[in-house]
Amino acid sequence: MTPHATRTADRILGGWLGRIAGNMLGKPIERGDYWTRDRIDRYLRLTDALPLTDYLPEPPPGTAGTDFELRPDWRGCVRGRIHGSCRDDDVDYAILGLHLLETHGFSFTTEQVGELWLLRLPYLQTFTAERAAYRNLATGLKPPLTATYDNPYQEWIGALIRADIFGWTCPGDPHRAAALARRDAVLSHTGNGVYGAMWAAAMIAAADAREAIEAGVDRIPASSRLARTVRHATALYDSGLPWSDALTELGEETGRLGWIHSVPNAAVITCGLLYGAGDFTTTLALTVRGGLDTDSNGATAGSVAGVLCGASAIPPQWTRPLADRVRSAVFGFDGARIGELADRTARLAYI
Repeated sequence: MTPHATRTADRILGGWLGRIAGNMLGKPIERGDYWTRDRIDRYLRLTDALPLTDYLPEPPPGTAGTDFELRPDWRGCVRGRIHGSCRDDDVDYAILGLHLLETHGFSFTTEQVGELWLLRLPYLQTFTAERAAYRNLATGLKPPLTATYDNPYQEWIGALIRADIFGWTCPGDPHRAAALARRDAVLSHTGNGVYGAMWAAAMIAAADAREAIEAGVDRIPASSRLARTVRHATALYDSGLPWSDALTELGEETGRLGWIHSVPNAAVITCGLLYGAGDFTTTLALTVRGGLDTDSNGATAGSVAGVLCGASAIPPQWTRPLADRVRSAVFGFDGARIGELADRTARLAYI
């Protein structure tokens, strides 16, 4: 393997590890209408975990029934209790995307994406726009009607969380990555929901944090709300405004869209990447502390940060507990080794 191929493989493994670690970090507090930035930081102060440099601590004794109720499945994804990754749709779709490219290649169609969903993904492990599209597929509808019929979630974050595989397999080619992500996204999303996927895929394909954000936003319509929000976040960072103040200003503009919409979550991810300043741990911590869809945002920011630094530079407190194992609802992939998934992804990147 050439030095370039070795570096690419390390970056792809970093992307997989970063996505899984970021997802695990945000999973216990994935409820943006309840786990606000203030509540998250109060929990971290209560558990003596601020600044955040590792997975979330478990709740102290006596906090049950208080203002700090974690998700019911928190026990498998808090510090000291992690033994391999938990199952989550933020990781399932990366696995399903890998299977898509291995099965149909880079010329896959949107219809083939839907066929693989029906064959490999349990209906009850889909949510919001994906569940609406799945239901539409099962009743015989075809894209793009699968995205628009009886689907009020068309601009939510679901397509964005499916985009990583297209960035990982197109290193240095944001344009191609965004085009692939769009072909996948239109199965279930429209407008800013599609642009979020294109933005994320292009970012992951780019080379450094600032370049990644610019490459991502260059791949979507400049007049779109998502592009304007990302540019606003970048301008606030460039002005020297502190991270928390930047998120407050962005939240005042986008908060009414809801905590699962692609636009406010893109603002949180952008701020996490910029204020994280290339440091993997800081990027994950700030992104998850930013609230909203914490596990999805942590996963996407972790993927970008992991690609930028490579697996070899990710601190071991994030990777060692994962034990190179991933749980998945995708048929045939539960218990897969993370390293094997990364190797298979890297082989596609060389095509």
